[in-house]
Amino acid sequence: MQRVGAAALITDERGRVLLVRHTYGRKNWELPGGVVEQGESPMDGAVREVQEETGLSVAPTQLTGIYYDPDADFLHFVFRCVPTGSGAVPRPDGAEVDECAFWGPDSLPRPISDFTLLRVRDSMAGGKYPIPRLVGSRRWLEESEAP
Repeated sequence: MQRVGAAALITDERGRVLLVRHTYGRKNWELPGGVVEQGESPMDGAVREVQEETGLSVAPTQLTGIYYDPDADFLHFVFRCVPTGSGAVPRPDGAEVDECAFWGPDSLPRPISDFTLLRVRDSMAGGKYPIPRLVGSRRWLEESEAP
């Protein structure tokens, strides 16, 4: 079964990128994000993951990239997001994430994966795609019906 992930690119007023450091594995720096839950849209997954990992409330404004990893059968979405609360400061959840910090896009911390660097680079380069539209159940029209 294909897995779907979503991450958020959030910048501060100086154009620095918010990254989180994981408490597990390589303890690497990543964009806030994770696996989308069943019945959840990628946009909602990114918003939820940011809230869980950093405590920030955000809203997606732009889809900046879609990536597919055939080895893991993993489809991944990245959204540029903006904080919805004024004066909010990211704070690590202490379980999955032990540090949150803003970094200049040309001086990102290590360890960091090439996949994270690619997503940051693509997002900062201005790649923009429309936010996916949520659609409901299908209704089939007969020949005489107008859409």
